[in-house]
Amino acid sequence: MQELGPFRVTEDNKTLGRNMHAWNNAANVIFLESPAGVGFSYSNTSSDYDLSGDERTADDAYVFLVRWLERFAEYKARAFYISGESYAGHYAPQLAATILLHNTYNNRTIVNLQGILVGNPYLDDKRNNQGTIDFFWTHGVMSDEVYANLTEHCDSAGEACSGAWDAFDAGQIDAYNIYAPVCVDAPDGAYHPSGYLPGYDPCSDYPTIAHLNDPAVQEAFHARMTEWSPCKWQGMSNSTPED
Repeated sequence: MQELGPFRVTEDNKTLGRNMHAWNNAANVIFLESPAGVGFSYSNTSSDYDLSGDERTADDAYVFLVRWLERFAEYKARAFYISGESYAGHYAPQLAATILLHNTYNNRTIVNLQGILVGNPYLDDKRNNQGTIDFFWTHGVMSDEVYANLTEHCDSAGEACSGAWDAFDAGQIDAYNIYAPVCVDAPDGAYHPSGYLPGYDPCSDYPTIAHLNDPAVQEAFHARMTEWSPCKWQGMSNSTPED
């Protein structure tokens, strides 16, 4: 509802408007909440959350995809692409590898995988940290002193790296687009963009979160009534296995 989907939430939090840049204008798009517990998805078995991980996520997504193709068989021969952002730097290639493995087995539903797309992908702490540090420094957002401190202490994740980041103040900028306006919060609870950029609303979080937490909307989605949030950090770890 904030990027490539067919609808955007309007400022009244109650109505939807068409997204003229939606990907489904050019392709059939499935939006999958994965792993279980993301968004409105859930498991009736609480232990599933304790067992979640990259491998389990790929296996579960593969099962969903195969069952979907069996239910809608007219799409079996269509070219299929996996796309995602952020931690999809793990999810997308791992699901692709799972698909390619199962495609080699006899008597299995073949997924016509043609490629993957990842935006702003999370790879591992070292690569992502260094990429962020280099970008901010070369674009004049970070001082030489902070750059040197981060480069020295962020060879791997840990308290020293976190402490080095604490000394960095990026100010009022959007880390994902340093030239874009940001959303400014007022003391009275109001909010407004700091500037105008066609097609981009830095305050879109607010109406989207309000809309998805509307009980009537959740009922229309046939979703389990819950407090929806963009990210759920419980149980997450900064560590990344080497293998």
